[in-house]
Amino acid sequence: MRPELMEILCCPVCRGTLTLEATEKQGTEIVSGTLSCPKCPATYPIEDGIPDLLPPDERD
Repeated sequence: MRPELMEILCCPVCRGTLTLEATEKQGTEIVSGTLSCPKCPATYPIEDGIPDLLPPDERD
């Protein structure tokens, strides 16, 4: 995931601004980490550079 995407991403649950916590980077790309919403308790994992923006109750 490219950090520039943070400018256009928002929480799918409440439309709040997401915060990024990168746990692994490859150059400027974020390979793994977490997107979280301070407005509601939702968190979204980033795995293999892809953010999973499904609401938490709809994930497997």
